[in-house]
Amino acid sequence: MGIAYDEVYRHSIADPRGFWGEAAGLIDWTTTPSVVLDDARPPFYRWFADGELNTCANALDRHVDAGHGDRIALIHDSAVTGVVTRFTYAELREAVSLFAGVLSAQGVSAGDRVIIYLPMVPEAMIAMLACARIGAVHSVVFGGFAPEELAARIDDAKPHVVITASCGIEGRRIIEYKPMVDEALRIASHEPVSTIVLQRPQVQAQMGDRDIDWHEAMSTSQHIAPVTVRATDPLYILYTSGTTGRPKGIVRDNGGHAVALAWSMRHVYDIGPGDVWWAASDVGWVVGHSYIVYAPLIVGATTVMFEGKPVGTPDAGAFWRVISDHGVKGLFTAPTAIRAIKKEDPQGALLGDYDMSSLEALFLAGERLDPDTYYWATRMLDVPVVDNWWQTETGWPIAANLRGLDPMPIKPGSPTVAVPGFAVRIVDDAGVDVPENVDGAIVIDLPLPPGTLPTLWGDDERYVASYLSTFPGCYTTGDGGYRDEDGYLFVMGRTDDVINVAGHRLSTGSIEAVVASHPAVAECAVIGVHDPLKGQLPRAFVVRKAGVEMDDETIHSQIKAAVRERIGAIASLKDVVTVQALPKTRSGKILRRTMRAIADGRDEPAPSTIEDPAVLERIAPLLRSTQ
Repeated sequence: MGIAYDEVYRHSIADPRGFWGEAAGLIDWTTTPSVVLDDARPPFYRWFADGELNTCANALDRHVDAGHGDRIALIHDSAVTGVVTRFTYAELREAVSLFAGVLSAQGVSAGDRVIIYLPMVPEAMIAMLACARIGAVHSVVFGGFAPEELAARIDDAKPHVVITASCGIEGRRIIEYKPMVDEALRIASHEPVSTIVLQRPQVQAQMGDRDIDWHEAMSTSQHIAPVTVRATDPLYILYTSGTTGRPKGIVRDNGGHAVALAWSMRHVYDIGPGDVWWAASDVGWVVGHSYIVYAPLIVGATTVMFEGKPVGTPDAGAFWRVISDHGVKGLFTAPTAIRAIKKEDPQGALLGDYDMSSLEALFLAGERLDPDTYYWATRMLDVPVVDNWWQTETGWPIAANLRGLDPMPIKPGSPTVAVPGFAVRIVDDAGVDVPENVDGAIVIDLPLPPGTLPTLWGDDERYVASYLSTFPGCYTTGDGGYRDEDGYLFVMGRTDDVINVAGHRLSTGSIEAVVASHPAVAECAVIGVHDPLKGQLPRAFVVRKAGVEMDDETIHSQIKAAVRERIGAIASLKDVVTVQALPKTRSGKILRRTMRAIADGRDEPAPSTIEDPAVLERIAPLLRSTQ
């Protein structure tokens, strides 16, 4: 038996200083903090204010120094090149310390910013850790962002150096990165000292006067030892996706971040030294920062980095292949990926081709886990399917079923309970707690736990206005939901996903859960569309499962009937539309905001992170026809 959740959670809320002071022992400090929580300047709270450490040393050096240098730290599995590369902890430290020398030779020092614009290659992780090693602040920009968006991030972060590659590979397409970086630098007002370029065999980039070849620089570099920084010094800036105008830079500190990730990796995901862990995301997103790079290395696990699209025709079994080949214990991905597998292989026939015995749990996050996907994955994999809910801003889960404590029963549609440290409440518009099973806004009492954003880069006022003003004393998540009689949290979607039908507030997430439960539906999105009488009505867009013989008219009528039956007549769908695909970002999130904007007649451009712009072009006329 493990430790009961209730006991741990109560301790974290009643005595945060004692709880996190104890958790601080999970990492190595140069100067052990005596001040666990500095609350002298609310709402700007600081954790471990007088502590000193180095995050890279906690991720690499301490494992090598403890005699574990031969343990595998990183498995890079590139489906697009067919190459698998492994780094031991000692080998990864060697590469990181040398690249830290490259950065130092370019004049980068503690506090300087470095923009990283790389595909899913080992060098992306090496560059991040090298920045952490010398106390520089990295800002990873998702590879493939348009030059204008990259330029906006360059102007906001003002990097000393930009790191890029000659190209990325998406399926059979070669995406040249260097020309996009050159164009971004032409547009940007800020001028970095140099651009470090990783030349890949697929494309040789044209080099300019300020360009430095990665491999040439590494060949003459000197090793750099970890630089001690304050716990409150920034480790990285991560710009939220889909921003317009000036981007919003989420700041992550060093000390609180390391403690939170060490605690969460062990207690939320039950991953420790030597375990093989795969977060099927991109280093450009928060999941990649937290659970591809930092958390697994801090606890001494083996992390898998995958280059390529892990699901989709013709290889819906790519997930299972990676798990089988590398002995993955825990897989973290988005529900969209599982729905895509379900669509291509609804009976799970491909699972029989692989040894899945190492897999102990599937973790899903990034969007709401609909019950149908939960049941399918549970049945096919025969392991716990664990929803967890969090945000770029928090950096680690707000709610989960904690596998490193006594696991709680799983309820479909719920990420279970608030994670220790997060004082989650459900409130009405006046900030008053609502009863059980009543929808409201999800807020978190301040102070937020370690590892969450302490502010926005260079903009304390915007931080307060964006997150702390709606409900004083609380962080506003922007999500809505409810708690049931057992204390389980149900996150039903963004509060701007709530539609108003004749004065009644309805969550599109609730309606989507019903639509997605239809046996013919692979995935769906529900948006509110204008209605001259009721203000808004819900409209469903559905993608059919492969091999379903039922005609569209029957599917649509059954979905409408199910929504009326399970939610009520007030939620009656305006109509149901079958589409070949839904517009998504490259990380797999459905572009509901963009869909709503088109339906409302607003001119909102599609994010450059869209997976396939043609999908949005095909669906746009259908969205506009809702008016």
